[in-house]
Amino acid sequence: MKLATLRELYITELRDLFSAENQILKALPKMVKAASSEDLKNAFTEHLEQTRTHVERLERIFDKLHTSPKGKKCRGMEGLIEEGKELLEENAEPEVLDAGLIAAAQKVEHYEMAGYGCVRTYAKLLGDDQAAESLQETLNEEGETDKTLSDLAEGSINLEATGQHEQAHASLAR
Repeated sequence: MKLATLRELYITELRDLFSAENQILKALPKMVKAASSEDLKNAFTEHLEQTRTHVERLERIFDKLHTSPKGKKCRGMEGLIEEGKELLEENAEPEVLDAGLIAAAQKVEHYEMAGYGCVRTYAKLLGDDQAAESLQETLNEEGETDKTLSDLAEGSINLEATGQHEQAHASLAR
C-alpha cells in the first residue's frame, strides 16, 4: 500500500498500535502468573485492565474514521513479546525473573509511548482533537505504568535480584 497522505499513515500507525495492544492482552496474563512479587503481579494486573481500555479507545477512533482496525500485524511488538517468552523459559531465580519481567515490560511501554506520541500528533495535525485527547490519555497511562515499573525495580526488585536486599535488612537489624 502506498502512503500518500498523513491520514493514511495515521491509520496505518493506529492499526499497528491496535495489533500491539491485542498482543499485549495475550501476554500480560502470562507475566502476572510468572511474577513472584505481589506488587509486580498487581502492576501487571492493573495494566491488563488499562490495556483493555486502550483497545476500546482505539476502536472508538476507528469507528469515527469509518475504517477497520484490522489488517496490520505489529512486528515490533511481536519481537518484544517473543523476547519476553524467551525470558520465561529461562531457569531464573524468582527475584531475577521479576527484574527481567520489568525490563521486558518497560521495553513494551517505551514502544507504546513512541507510537502513541506519534499518532496523537497526527490526530492534532488532522484536526481530530477528540482523538488526540484520547490518545494523550493512553500515552499518559503508558507513562504512569513505566514509572510504576521503575519504582518497583529501583525500590526493591532489582535489589532483591542482587541478594543485597537481605543484606540491607540484616544490617538494619543489627
